Amino acid sequence: MTGLKKRGGLFILLLAFALIVAACSSSSDETTTTAAGSEETTTTAAGSEETTTTAAPAEETTTTAGSMAGEGIKVGMAYDIGGRGDKSFNDSAAAGLEKGIADFGIETQELEPTAGGENREENLRLLAESGFDLNFAIGFAFAEAVTATAADFPDTTFAIVDSVVEAPNVASLVFAEHEGSALVGAAAALKSQTGKIGFIGGVNIGLINKFEAGYRFGAEYINPDIEIFTQYLTEPPDFSGFNDPAKGKEAALAMYEQGADVVYHAAGGSGGGLFEAAKEVSTTSGSKVWAIGVDSDQYETAGDDVKEYILTSMLKRVDVAVYTTIANFVNEGNQSGVVVFDLSADGVGYSNSGGFVDDIADQIDELRTKIISGEVTVPDALS
Repeated sequence: MTGLKKRGGLFILLLAFALIVAACSSSSDETTTTAAGSEETTTTAAGSEETTTTAAPAEETTTTAGSMAGEGIKVGMAYDIGGRGDKSFNDSAAAGLEKGIADFGIETQELEPTAGGENREENLRLLAESGFDLNFAIGFAFAEAVTATAADFPDTTFAIVDSVVEAPNVASLVFAEHEGSALVGAAAALKSQTGKIGFIGGVNIGLINKFEAGYRFGAEYINPDIEIFTQYLTEPPDFSGFNDPAKGKEAALAMYEQGADVVYHAAGGSGGGLFEAAKEVSTTSGSKVWAIGVDSDQYETAGDDVKEYILTSMLKRVDVAVYTTIANFVNEGNQSGVVVFDLSADGVGYSNSGGFVDDIADQIDELRTKIISGEVTVPDALS
């Protein structure tokens, strides 16, 4: 009996040892691949101290399953007027944040503005005071708020979209909107049957002028004789033009009435009115007219009743900018300086959802290639 007990005890010890070895060999072997910070190319203006960085497409890094690279990092996002759900600019930023959560396991908080955006600085300060490490300000109107808040929280990183704030803890994320707009301008000219097209700007400011300048260039590149109608919904300091669908619809109806058969908007939430106008004119006249969206692929976010009238959208990849900045912060820490997201960095582009531009895609892509190579230069301001 004593021998049997000894052999039984030895068997149990050997079995336990085998189970421990098996567990160790199987744990931590699985890996997952997530995007990491983008490569960058840096250029310095001659005779100037200012340095601008052009973002490149993000590479990938492999991390061990069970531990995410961004765990413990807190990222805040302060939206601008229209907020989450605008199906345009703010929603594109939200998409980049969501990808950052999925890939890096970051902790986040999102704050909405008041109707007039009066609480921009309040929202940024709340995020910084709450210990958020990286805080996004979505929109050029945050410039003053970022300048003041970043100075008071030097150990916190801020990132502002569409404006440049010179501070050691601020990353300024800007876009080549004129390059992307040139592509949809070409699409408009190629699709127009009347030789007349339109542009609706939310507010008459330099940033939105960039969209118009590129759109005009692209359209005239295809058809030098094309006629282009332009209307801005409001003048600064009134920024309601970015969130007034009724005004957007009124402006679009007037352009269609003058013979335009393609209209492009850079008006944020007001663009919903353009889509409604395109549907109304198409159904009542029996002759189809087109709308062109902006910022995100608005064919994907618009209601089913207006999708068929959205020719394409100029993609301003705020999602790419937000995600890339998060990735770089996770991997490198504090971010600062001016980062430009252009065609070569996939920062702007055009959508082909719905298949309405499939027949002209070769011509649009030819222009895209020439812009990236430098053979064609798109103006970034109205002449």
